[in-house]
Amino acid sequence: KALGSLLLGYHEDGELRYAGRVGTGWSLKLAGEMHKRLAALEVKTPHFDEATIARSHWARIAGRSGGAARWVKPELVVEVAFAEWTPDGHVRHASFQGEREDKAPKDVGRESAKPAEELKVPKSKSSKSSKSSTSSTASTPSASGQLRITHPERVIDPSTGHTKIELVRYYESVMDWMQPHLARRPVAIVRAPDGIEGQLFFQKHVEGDDLIVLRDPAALMQLTQMNAIEFHTWNAQDDRLDRADRFIIDLDPGQGVAFKAVVEAAGITRALLEELGLQSWLKTSGGKGLHVVVPLARRHDHATTKAFSQALVQHLAETFPKKFSAKSGPKNRVGKIFPDYLRNGEGQTTACAFSVRARPGLGVSMPIDWDELGDVKRGDQWTLANARDRLSFQKADPWRDYWKSRQTLTKGMKLLGL
Repeated sequence: KALGSLLLGYHEDGELRYAGRVGTGWSLKLAGEMHKRLAALEVKTPHFDEATIARSHWARIAGRSGGAARWVKPELVVEVAFAEWTPDGHVRHASFQGEREDKAPKDVGRESAKPAEELKVPKSKSSKSSKSSTSSTASTPSASGQLRITHPERVIDPSTGHTKIELVRYYESVMDWMQPHLARRPVAIVRAPDGIEGQLFFQKHVEGDDLIVLRDPAALMQLTQMNAIEFHTWNAQDDRLDRADRFIIDLDPGQGVAFKAVVEAAGITRALLEELGLQSWLKTSGGKGLHVVVPLARRHDHATTKAFSQALVQHLAETFPKKFSAKSGPKNRVGKIFPDYLRNGEGQTTACAFSVRARPGLGVSMPIDWDELGDVKRGDQWTLANARDRLSFQKADPWRDYWKSRQTLTKGMKLLGL
């Protein structure tokens, strides 16, 4: 009963042309209000064909087509800030600014950029007072029902000087990439009201036993206002919590292990998985190691996937005893790597792709292509400071085929004697 995103369009040559999506910038309250008004304008006939939407940047990274769209009369005019136009004519990194009641739908066309010298910036009469007010509050770019950020200047990582508002803006800017990984998964958050050097709070529930499920970008943005830094997700979705749709091997290096050894361990793990009939995808942990992620069709319960991942880890440790340890705990992995399978139990979580980690440097868990692995030097190679730079120049989603995978453990269980 709220909004996931809005399809955007503009008029050109007498036609309504598709301009992409916007999925962030509104509060939960405003999202509910807009949903109610849009539902009254609903129509059955699509304005854009499904192929057009499927070709868009947002749809490609989310693995979605236009089939889930609900169509309405194109009467709601909105103002949207965005970074650039994509080659196929869609907005990138869009953020909702508010509604425009002063502009008729027929007058909405594609705007072109103006040279900077043509812009006249009015002098502010209250610059002094507005400057002082930002020390206590700030806003994400949404004019109607905007999210107020308290203490935006608070330093959350003394090692870098990064502030709360920088973290909020990071999450707003990566929402298109992050949302498919959040999907309908229950989420656990790590909150740091006093920064990462203060007390950290790991939170799995909102009220009572209710799990946290972020159904739209606005919900995640509200949690950043509540000082959430890390977002961890279940290995299941909320409509079938008893069935795993993935399992994860967290390659966690012990004392004295160079990152080159972690890279080698990732390649060995991938090769073993392929022998067991399973394709895997890779991301940095944002900390010291790497996450090997194996998507599954939702046929197996969590006990089965955990037993499978444990057997896989034991096989690694028996085959390469100098590289791997099947036992957790610092003493058991000095000079070795622990392929952590424990996070595959029911209700266990792993840092979500694109999540910032509450550690010095504010590393980011970044999805990467297997072909990139040799160039990765650290598990926290991407951080709050440079993650957006990588995404800006990334031509294709390294996990683009992940969303299509429908694997089972049947072959692998037989080979592992389960």
